[in-house]
Amino acid sequence: MRRVTLFVNGTSSNGKVVAVFGSLDDLLSAASSKLGIKVSRVYNENRGLIDDITLIRDDDVLYVSEEDSSEDPQDDLTDPEKDQTHTDWLTLNVGGRCFTTTRSTLVSKEPESMLAHMFREKDVWGNKRDSKGAFLIDRSPDYFEPILNFLRHGQLILNEGINPLGVLEEARFFGIEQLAEQLETLIKSSQPPEDHSPLSRKEFIRYLLATTTKSELRCQGLNFNGADLSRLDLRYINFKMASLSGANLSHANLSGANLERADLSLACLDAANLQGVKMLCTNAEGASLRGCNFEDPAGIKANLEGANLKGVDMEGSQMTGINLRVATLKNAKLKNCNLRGATLAGTDLENCDLSGCDLQEANLRGSNVKGAIFEEMLTPLHMSQSVR
Repeated sequence: MRRVTLFVNGTSSNGKVVAVFGSLDDLLSAASSKLGIKVSRVYNENRGLIDDITLIRDDDVLYVSEEDSSEDPQDDLTDPEKDQTHTDWLTLNVGGRCFTTTRSTLVSKEPESMLAHMFREKDVWGNKRDSKGAFLIDRSPDYFEPILNFLRHGQLILNEGINPLGVLEEARFFGIEQLAEQLETLIKSSQPPEDHSPLSRKEFIRYLLATTTKSELRCQGLNFNGADLSRLDLRYINFKMASLSGANLSHANLSGANLERADLSLACLDAANLQGVKMLCTNAEGASLRGCNFEDPAGIKANLEGANLKGVDMEGSQMTGINLRVATLKNAKLKNCNLRGATLAGTDLENCDLSGCDLQEANLRGSNVKGAIFEEMLTPLHMSQSVR
């Protein structure tokens, strides 16, 4: 059994699939029933009149006309104004360059696009024409050409020198969604990956030299992992939430610097100047802060409240008045540190080595001193200072 697709002559929508059997009259009768009109003639895609059922092949696309139709289908071949099928040829004048294509190319692949709506039916949009009858479209011809080729064969091909961003804008303008998605993927894949590599010492020194010593350099959230920043003047710099894991900050001047929530794990800050530093909730686990100076002559106290200082080595550091409230100093080494007047309330000092420390007037209320070492204390530790 053969089957064909039937359209009313002059249209390209609302087609019907009909089984071919018996004689030509049987086909005309079935077409009349399916399309709701009195069909008297059948034409092929080339506008030829079919008068014998044997001329019809399986899956043919045919066009039928009513019994009282006065339209001569042969006129469609000579008058493009009357041809509304998808096989007629159109010329588009895009930005001064002419493109010739078929109506089917413009309407079939993306039926909901602007081009499909413009050319599906005759003069629906009132398209303007040039002196040669080509339809005028005020867009870039260089970016339109890949769009037309995509509608022809479904492949995205960009010639050398064609910016895919320009083609993407045209695809969005004309509503070619499939092409726009392909272009977005292409553009995204062609972009270089984001550079998250750490800043080098040379790069950072260049930044430092571009600012005055009184200016606050914003380094918030930057990556300095493993960087050598030793012996640099880093006063008042904003390192908030910066990554300084494994960085070398020995002998650096970090007076007044903001290291809040920064990652200083395994960093080396030996002999660094940390006067008035802000290190709230900083992660300095495993870091070395031997011989650091946290004591500011102006009375500005270093703030390490809530910091993670597990396993840090702060031996010999000057920390008068430092705020270590609710910080974690588990397994830390604080031998021979000056902690006079320090706030250690709620601090976790489990297994912390505080031998040789000066804890005069320090506040240890609520701190966890389980397993802590208090040997060779410079001043006696009163029970009122610690209640746990």
